[in-house]
Amino acid sequence: MNVDLLAHPAEEVAPQLLGSVLTCKTLEGTVSIAITETEAYSGAADPASHAYRGQTARNAVMFGPAGHLYVYRSHGLHWCANIVTGTDGIASAVLIRAGRVIEGEDLARKRRGEKVESPRLARGPGNFCQALGITAEHNGADLLTGTSVVLSGGESVPAALIQVGPRVGVSKAHDWQHRFYLAGDPTVSAYRLSPRAKPSAGA
Repeated sequence: MNVDLLAHPAEEVAPQLLGSVLTCKTLEGTVSIAITETEAYSGAADPASHAYRGQTARNAVMFGPAGHLYVYRSHGLHWCANIVTGTDGIASAVLIRAGRVIEGEDLARKRRGEKVESPRLARGPGNFCQALGITAEHNGADLLTGTSVVLSGGESVPAALIQVGPRVGVSKAHDWQHRFYLAGDPTVSAYRLSPRAKPSAGA
């Protein structure tokens, strides 16, 4: 994976990441997951973004440089992984919502539960991180030159298979068409409208 491919706004990079592979190596072993669903989040112009109100200690990684991993805990329960994109100094990141385990399925299932079916192992951003082994210690990891978590190119995805829709579960700018996923793929998470969502202007 070349940093030049990531040095663009999140909404441009998000569909291009479909089919790419995230690999995480831990003491337990290695798990690789092909990305099947993403969501784009920008900065000051995006009310649903963590960077909407500016840079903080929590979201600093989101401001670049591109090619790093921004990890945060959602609702105090689940870790979520984002690939930082765009220009250094301007917040932009792609949330990884789902994927297909292509290496280390036994380890992923051990982490997720022995009875979890294969398509559900990395379905949803929290499950994706749990299956892959991503935690707070990976926040800021260099995905291009690092060793613990690596982003690499995978199978090419035909444009006809890429679907676009509104982001899942956000209450602000929920109707922005910044969610990208593979049509008909069983690993893709179900769309859920936030009960607090209201119509909004935007992209």
